[in-house]
Amino acid sequence: MTVGVVIVDDDALVRSGLAFMLRAANGIEVLGEASDGDEVIDAVTRLRPDVVLMDLRMARVGGIQATRMLRELADAPEVIVLTTFDADADILAALAAGAAGFLLKDTPPAEIVRAIETVAGGEPLLSPTVTRRLMDLAGALQDTGARDIARSRLATLTDRERTIALALGDGLSNSEIAGLTYLSTATIKAYVSRLFEKLHVTNRVQVALLVQQAELSR
Repeated sequence: MTVGVVIVDDDALVRSGLAFMLRAANGIEVLGEASDGDEVIDAVTRLRPDVVLMDLRMARVGGIQATRMLRELADAPEVIVLTTFDADADILAALAAGAAGFLLKDTPPAEIVRAIETVAGGEPLLSPTVTRRLMDLAGALQDTGARDIARSRLATLTDRERTIALALGDGLSNSEIAGLTYLSTATIKAYVSRLFEKLHVTNRVQVALLVQQAELSR
């Protein structure tokens, strides 16, 4: 399987370096580039990538807003925010907007390639440790109203769906959840897709954020 990628960054040198690096990787095809967030929708509509590498700070439309717009598309690609900034608030905002992960631009090339392959395969990019750090931050920023809304949304789930949602809240992969529930990985993937629809979210990190807002645990 070849993973198609679009690079979005307002620095031409960064775009060129990323493209050069990714073209040397097996199984990844750089389909195109965009120089600002306001070009993302057109690029994705034309090129149909599997993954978008998204800069955070851009002149006209920033990466968070561009990610939010992108994730509203039908069959939207996964988004990995790639930036020089690592403030907790930026990470949380990007993930809440629908990004599948968050990497710094000084991340080693092999790890960037692995991240692209991971999110293209529908698995979480963040480790359980990093996920928990973000969950803790989300909890610190929430209020009672947000908690009640999160709980009411999760209350619509069946017992099995709830178990899987809570496992996502712990940052578990599909294969790990399959082992926990004694179901096949394919069945877990189907459950996760159903969770997205029922909870009105676009990726598994947003499910995890919702679980944390509800202050629930397995």
